[in-house]
Amino acid sequence: MPLRAAIIPAARSKLHPRTVPGEGRERHTVQAFRSHPAAFRRSRSTWHDSATAAALNRIFTLSQPPEVRLGYACINTTLAAEGVMVNRGMIRKTFLEKGLPYASELALKNVRDLLKIVDWNVAQGIRVFRITSSLFPWASEYRLEDLPDFPEIKKVLKTIGSRGLRLTTHPDHFVKLAAQPGTVLDNSIKDLEYHAHLFDLMGLPQTHWHKINIHVGGAYGDKAATLERFAENLQRLSPGVRNRLTVENDDKPGLFSVKELLPLHDKTGIPIVFDYFHHSLHPDGLTEEEAFLAAYHTWDVKPVFHYSSSRRLCEDPTAKKEAHADFLHERIHTYGKSVDLVLESKMKEAALLRYLGKE
Repeated sequence: MPLRAAIIPAARSKLHPRTVPGEGRERHTVQAFRSHPAAFRRSRSTWHDSATAAALNRIFTLSQPPEVRLGYACINTTLAAEGVMVNRGMIRKTFLEKGLPYASELALKNVRDLLKIVDWNVAQGIRVFRITSSLFPWASEYRLEDLPDFPEIKKVLKTIGSRGLRLTTHPDHFVKLAAQPGTVLDNSIKDLEYHAHLFDLMGLPQTHWHKINIHVGGAYGDKAATLERFAENLQRLSPGVRNRLTVENDDKPGLFSVKELLPLHDKTGIPIVFDYFHHSLHPDGLTEEEAFLAAYHTWDVKPVFHYSSSRRLCEDPTAKKEAHADFLHERIHTYGKSVDLVLESKMKEAALLRYLGKE
């Protein structure tokens, strides 16, 4: 559908899943399953109708209690107090003076400390984690393979990937895939390819399970034209980026709500990452539940969404309205769905553990 048709249909804004191929077959299968569940379970191993099999697998999955896993982003404050850090960097002047050897030294320290954080998470039962985009200082200026310490770096990255966490990343705000042709777009593509290459070195599959998440990056005075350009530029990315890329709703009315991102998903298949806090600032006529479910049904794997509390409302009335709180101050609603959540609280793992009552 044309991206200019950006109004969400009334039925879609209600609490119903978006239309998917085979939905009619699934509806009839659901009815039969509910009438004769034992018979369907007994025959499950001999299903030959792929549509029926897919429908029933979905039913069995949805009939299980929802699983909600919590993770956090980038920094571990507990380990940071012991000197563990993953964002060692340098100014450009230093990079020009010391070059690849020093960049390699810092990168190796960063990935080794990332492994320490990942192992700490495993020990705590935390299976979702967003890695920093700052592992490699001035990564846009060289190939990772050209670093003197690359063999050891690659080995550590492979170990990190083998730990079984759901690792994700969120490239910086200067990544603007909807930009006009030119330097900004070229650099955005280069940065996204770096993130995909990093995940490839970890041995992570090229799927949305390990998302590379971005915002549209600006409206440029014409939201519909901006989304068209985003969709066009998406084709310039390698499969390693495209198969992992997701897009997130914004916190300002001048940018993109979940409702406004739905046509982009319809055109490209890109999943929408629902950010609860952003939605509270830019709901665009949808309730939290409606927006959550609309985003949920754009995913081809278990979604990973973002959650944080308002710093202004909960901790500091003088804070900017967009500021994230240190901790969580309300219960998280997932509306009966299984999702993974990256907590964007400023106190990172401490906020997660306090929310779970483990602090």
